[in-house]
Amino acid sequence: MAEKKTDTGGKKVSRIGNKLMHSDNWFFEFLRSAVSSQAASWCDMGVRFLLFTVASLAPWISTACGCVVGGVINCIINYKFTFHADGQSWRVVGVKYVMIWFGSLLLNSFGTEAVYWLLNHWTWLEEIGFKPTGYYAASTLFVSLVVSWAWNFVMQRNFVYKCVGFDKYALRLMDQIIKR
Repeated sequence: MAEKKTDTGGKKVSRIGNKLMHSDNWFFEFLRSAVSSQAASWCDMGVRFLLFTVASLAPWISTACGCVVGGVINCIINYKFTFHADGQSWRVVGVKYVMIWFGSLLLNSFGTEAVYWLLNHWTWLEEIGFKPTGYYAASTLFVSLVVSWAWNFVMQRNFVYKCVGFDKYALRLMDQIIKR
């Protein structure tokens, strides 16, 4: 009599893949959010680079345009892929996303400045080999990671892509802007 072989390894991988793509568990949403963030960041950087090098735009204009493109891409990917918010009005999501995005901009800007200032005043860092020229890079990396995890992900998961009481006000605002 022939023995049946089962592919439990393949089924396990399939189950994990299904959870990764469709689960509303915070861990899987966090992983999808990281993918979305990376995709948006690469597009942001690509636009910045192209506008600066090919179109010869000023650094601040190139950066701003890249930031807008990256933000739009991140919002769309998060809407469809990360948080599965298909039932949400795109107009409401847009208002809430811009609010959180603006908060992220402020937190990153002032947080980076604060950490940079702090590192500049810790003279013991130079004594153990750190260079003042690296303080900005360290500040930016540290603050951007903290803001990404503690602000962007949390607010997007619990506010931007979920039905909340604020939605009716966001919808009214968009109706005023669009003048339907």
